[in-house]
Amino acid sequence: MKRNFPWLLTTIIGPLALASCGGESAPQQNPAAAAVPVNTFTVAEERVTGTDTYPGNVVPLQEVELRPQVSGYITDYYVQDGQRVKKGQRLYEIDRSKYQANFQQAQANLQSARANLARVQKDLERYERLAEREAIARQQVDYARTDVETARAQVGAAQAQVNSASTDVGYATITAPFDGTIGISQVRVGAQVSPGQPLLNTISSTDPIAVDFVINQQEVGRFSQLMQGQQPDSLFTLLLDIQTEYPYPGKILAIDRAIGRQTGTTTVRLEFPNPERRLIPGMTVSVQVLNQDIGEQLVIPFKAVTEQLGEYFVYLVQGDSVNQQNVTLGTRFGADVVVREGLEQGNTIVVEGIQKLRQGAKVQTGTAQAPPAAAAR
Repeated sequence: MKRNFPWLLTTIIGPLALASCGGESAPQQNPAAAAVPVNTFTVAEERVTGTDTYPGNVVPLQEVELRPQVSGYITDYYVQDGQRVKKGQRLYEIDRSKYQANFQQAQANLQSARANLARVQKDLERYERLAEREAIARQQVDYARTDVETARAQVGAAQAQVNSASTDVGYATITAPFDGTIGISQVRVGAQVSPGQPLLNTISSTDPIAVDFVINQQEVGRFSQLMQGQQPDSLFTLLLDIQTEYPYPGKILAIDRAIGRQTGTTTVRLEFPNPERRLIPGMTVSVQVLNQDIGEQLVIPFKAVTEQLGEYFVYLVQGDSVNQQNVTLGTRFGADVVVREGLEQGNTIVVEGIQKLRQGAKVQTGTAQAPPAAAAR
């Protein structure tokens, strides 16, 4: 049986011929040569005040646990919980009747010892006069001298007992060791106490007060220089919360003696005035320390910065293409950041369309974003 397939050949060869002709006439486009649309920013200087922020803890410069040094019952509590106290002010009293009686007995023993010393001294003087006339045995004089030395030792022992009893009487009254604020009492009147137990209360100084924060070992040199040099008034400031700034600046007081072997950090202590008691031991605050980003500095939008392997760079527009430019960043201010090295005033950088860029890529720039009006940050 004879079959005819001319229509099938036409169907197959026709499109191939058309495709071949079309491929020869249409020029191929290089995707790399296409200009990438971007928005740019003109680098300019702004007046800024750069700070480094550290988490800090409020600590008292002086803090003492009040514990009994004698045993007995608490008979009086002279202050209110949380009250401000002065150095030497009475706080607690332990039943002192026994210690007062011991003190009086010790005084009586001392008087008796002194009277005995006076008696044997007179006997010795009498025996020595008799010995000059050889009217008494020399041995009797020696005994009298021994009695005088013994009586003197007894006077010393009696005096020591008086001092000990007086100390116990003093320990029965617990006073404030310095000006400060007392906490909430851990015992009440009538409680039984013994030497060292239990904890009665805690007193801490409040004005001035300290703030501790941690730095790494690379920053120790910087803070050591700040400690040795003249510290400007606004070098150290505090933020109590996101919107509340503490009104009084602080100064560096001490740097801890060593670097932690496991952490590689050390502690810096600052001192702040605290006349209104707004800073309370145990509070968490933010410590702000002025850094080198002060005055007129180059500021760019942070979204223009790209990080790669720990380095930062921006795309610098040069003609109709871009080049990657490494930069050294400083302090961030919200959506902006200070550039310490790598750019100059008047440079144009890409802020939008960065994802499609590479080194040397052609760009089509839109309207350049002007820097915001200079304002103190």
